[in-house]
Amino acid sequence: MSFESLEIIEPILKSLKEEGYTTPTPIQKEAIPIVLNGTDLIGCAQTGTGKTAAFAVPILQILGKNKSFAHKRKIRSLIVTPTRELAIQIEESFKTYGRYTGLTCTVVFGGVNQNGQTNLLRNGVDILVATPGRLLDLMKQGYISLRDIEIFVLDEADRMLDMGFIHDVRRIISSLPEKRQSLFFSATMPPEIVRLAGTIVHKPVKVEVTPSASTVDIINQFVYFIDKGNKNALLIELLKNEDIKTALVFTRTKYGADKVAKVLKRKNISAESIHGDKAQSARQRALTSFKAQTTRVLVATDIAARGIDVDDLEYVINYEIPNISETYVHRIGRTGRAGAKGTAISFCDAEEITYLKDIEKLITKRIKVIDDHPYPLVNFELMKAPKQQVTNNRQKSFGRRSLLPDRRNVRR
Repeated sequence: MSFESLEIIEPILKSLKEEGYTTPTPIQKEAIPIVLNGTDLIGCAQTGTGKTAAFAVPILQILGKNKSFAHKRKIRSLIVTPTRELAIQIEESFKTYGRYTGLTCTVVFGGVNQNGQTNLLRNGVDILVATPGRLLDLMKQGYISLRDIEIFVLDEADRMLDMGFIHDVRRIISSLPEKRQSLFFSATMPPEIVRLAGTIVHKPVKVEVTPSASTVDIINQFVYFIDKGNKNALLIELLKNEDIKTALVFTRTKYGADKVAKVLKRKNISAESIHGDKAQSARQRALTSFKAQTTRVLVATDIAARGIDVDDLEYVINYEIPNISETYVHRIGRTGRAGAKGTAISFCDAEEITYLKDIEKLITKRIKVIDDHPYPLVNFELMKAPKQQVTNNRQKSFGRRSLLPDRRNVRR
């Protein structure tokens, strides 16, 4: 199936072709016709499945059929998403796909001075992408009115719940016109999210693509058991391999992210950290440099990394294993995007073995163990989980030889 077969208009098709998009992903194939039909939608899909285009393309097409040429345009579509990074990327997608439609789009988010955002709003926009807090703040100040919204999108609803934004979302919903089209996206559908969806959508069609744990099936996953004090040494050793052009490294804390980035810089490895205490401008600069591959390693906390969408990111490294199993799935979902190949490597110390077991329970598979490396866990026998070893052509990690597992030689 091609985008032409979805009856996408020529200005949008032209943009898609310029970006190299020829075949829609499963979520795009299913969702685009539903949205174009004016029907409400519940999409159960993760970031990385192509869901941004699944709603951006049909929204641009619907609004493009009835463009506003008023001096001050009214906001006709609102997309609410939990993080600044994701909001910026969604706005970039709308501008990319809609570059020939004549429609305007802007983004508002917290953590920066509002003046630049309010100046853009004064001229009016067709499409607004926003994080909940800044949106409510600007509504209260009178800069934003939602009374003309035709299409509303709530993206990453489960993360809204995780981050404590549900009350803000309910306040936003109460300001929307009753007559509207609503699109609701969430990677998971716990009971509270189901109840929230019921207050937003009317007679929706549900599209379910890539349930939360199934992303792991297309990603090669490995674990190195190691003492906590040797993690920096192992990370540096791994990064000696030139096959790792870029890597997204996860830590549990902001302090940890800064510390790892400093260690790598001291070894002349280009690295930046990204977390909630960083200024928005610094976070965006770090992300831009990482996308351009001028920064080789981006060290991130979970919330800061939510929404990071980097084409061809092949390696995710869990410097610290998350204590919430679902977070592991979200982390490794930064790679292996839209069917591309990806590798997730985890460093597991003695205190994290319980977390690893919980993750394996969630994903219903054992993560392959690489135990032939120079920094093995001293109390290896304390591990309760059965050990799976890399066999045949086992790769030594000393001298010039690579520590990276050869995915062809791992017993599955």
